[in-house]
Amino acid sequence: MRIDAHHHVWTLDRGDYGWLTPALAPIHRDFSLSDLAPHLGAANIEGSILVQAAPTEAETMFLLDIAARATEVRGVVGWTDFDAPDASARIDALAAHRLLVGLRPMVQDMADDDWLLRPALAPLLAAMARNGLVFDALVLPRHLPRLLRLVDDHPATQFVLDHCGKPRLASGETADWYRDIASLAERPNIVCKLSGLVTEAAPDWQIAVLRNAVDHVVACFGLSRLLWGSDWPVVNLAGGYEKWFAAAEALLADLSADEKAAVFGGNAARIYLAHRGRRC
Repeated sequence: MRIDAHHHVWTLDRGDYGWLTPALAPIHRDFSLSDLAPHLGAANIEGSILVQAAPTEAETMFLLDIAARATEVRGVVGWTDFDAPDASARIDALAAHRLLVGLRPMVQDMADDDWLLRPALAPLLAAMARNGLVFDALVLPRHLPRLLRLVDDHPATQFVLDHCGKPRLASGETADWYRDIASLAERPNIVCKLSGLVTEAAPDWQIAVLRNAVDHVVACFGLSRLLWGSDWPVVNLAGGYEKWFAAAEALLADLSADEKAAVFGGNAARIYLAHRGRRC
């Protein structure tokens, strides 16, 4: 089964998408699963992981409700307030929803670059591990050394690095990213989501611009620890679903059929669904 390991839906009137302003004109409108369906069909994708886009539990419940009525959505990566006094209890309560497969604090938007190093996170990651929930790491390159320490400190927690850690492809300032990705990949409890690269490249990006970064994550993480995701509809800012899917297929064209099946679905099923004791 092919699985898109990372996409969103949103309804602007819900009012909790602070980052989603009119300046992002191509995506500043409502997006639903019916808008996504033609893209999934064209790519022969049967399942998906729906990921939070607002830092509220209300949006997580909104996504879980959508997922409960959509056979194509196999799991939801939600959000909870990791800084709340009752955060452990909140994680336990959210984990009771069978379609919740992970949680994603929006670290890239936090003012404190050292948030990942807070001691208060320890019992929360223990609660996630106990409930079989994956920690999706939405970080920028400067956060990668902190993430490395967190991954080391919590070997029982499964981590997913979103968008390859967002290398600065447009500026070419990637030397630290290459180093830190290699270090992270040495840890067995983190995998890498092959997504989000095109929005980090220049607007007129070509496949050649992505190749070195993709080759690096393939070499470092290996093909059993890469998960392809569209990052739709954010990908509409950089050419759209079909252009990114075609680029990913071209960049991974030399893989065997089994290796492609893993990157484009099998790994997502193992990481997200098997952790919750579920099958596709």
